Amino acid sequence: MLDWEFIGKMFLNRLKLYNFRNYEACEVIFPSNKTLLVGKNAQGKTNLLEAVYYLATLSSFRAGNDKEMIGWGSDYCLINADVNKYGSDIELKVVINPPKQKVLKVNGLKKNSFAQFLGNLLMVSFTVSDLLLLRGAPSDRRKWLDDAISQIYPAYKDRLSKYAKIRTQRNNYLKELKGNFSPSSSQEDFLSVLDEQIAITGSNIIHLRMKYLSEIQPKASEKHKNISISEEELKIIYSSTTNWNFDATSDVIAKPDDIYEKYLETFKEKRMEEIARGQTVIGPHRDDVVFNINDKNALNFASQGQQRTIILALKLSELDLIEEVVEESPILLLDDVLAELDDDRQEYLLRSIKETTQTIITTTSISAFSQEYLEDKKIYAINAGQVEDYD
Repeated sequence: MLDWEFIGKMFLNRLKLYNFRNYEACEVIFPSNKTLLVGKNAQGKTNLLEAVYYLATLSSFRAGNDKEMIGWGSDYCLINADVNKYGSDIELKVVINPPKQKVLKVNGLKKNSFAQFLGNLLMVSFTVSDLLLLRGAPSDRRKWLDDAISQIYPAYKDRLSKYAKIRTQRNNYLKELKGNFSPSSSQEDFLSVLDEQIAITGSNIIHLRMKYLSEIQPKASEKHKNISISEEELKIIYSSTTNWNFDATSDVIAKPDDIYEKYLETFKEKRMEEIARGQTVIGPHRDDVVFNINDKNALNFASQGQQRTIILALKLSELDLIEEVVEESPILLLDDVLAELDDDRQEYLLRSIKETTQTIITTTSISAFSQEYLEDKKIYAINAGQVEDYD
């Protein structure tokens, strides 16, 4: 049983940006547990949250690639933050300067792997786009899952990077073979080597995805029932292209070795298809997460309200899971999401946030908040990439 009294408190003290989105130079101080960023749309509120998200996951919740975050006319951007973790002050710095590799520094020391950087800032984000997670593409659900896992298991990001490199090499070779359904023995041997390499890395990724979903499943199910005030049962399924569907409510987490064997079997079955298409057709990059309510796919059968209840339950469960595994209270980022929730779900969300949780909220108007809620909150006005105290 976790002793919540001894949970550490993570706190973002300062965020500094250069050439990031519409911020040429910006410094924001966070003196309070609760901070509101107020402004009209397209002024830069979400950009501030995106920068915090990037420091925590080394990915963006909306950019397709790092280059999109660099301000117009610049060739690099910098994200810098002062964080307090376990009572210690930590300075984090990321320099994005494509096509060069991003530069990662912790307390001024360069880090050469994602695992050495990640975990110094933990957060859970809840955005309007998250509300569309069930209706989005499988890639959206994979990204949600991968970013969530990387905070608890920092080495996971390096595994994803390694997998992507092997997959690129394998795809290039399959393109060379495209249409050649009678490859030579040497070509078959080389492809088998690539099969083994990608299956080893991919099986570890799938294993960790199953592990994470099995950990978050009971928390999300309980919160889903509390929010919906019903006996609806939320079930999370990991649908793998390696012919392995994992029910997070009841199935035993598959061992990497077992997934590896299944992987190689599926490669044999898909060999002709892969040669015909010139690409890798199975693996973590093609897998999906399915959410069921009472054993029916929520994408097809759940109402908009029911789908939003699932996402709300997931996000609150992410907070609890990070606290449980890392024993550190993460930062919560809420990006205009309150306006998209009905009164009951909005009230449940605000009531569920612990007073000790540092929360940064963007909104177009403070009128949505009670005067009581606004007490002791730091409020900034955001206008065209400028951050000022709210009058």
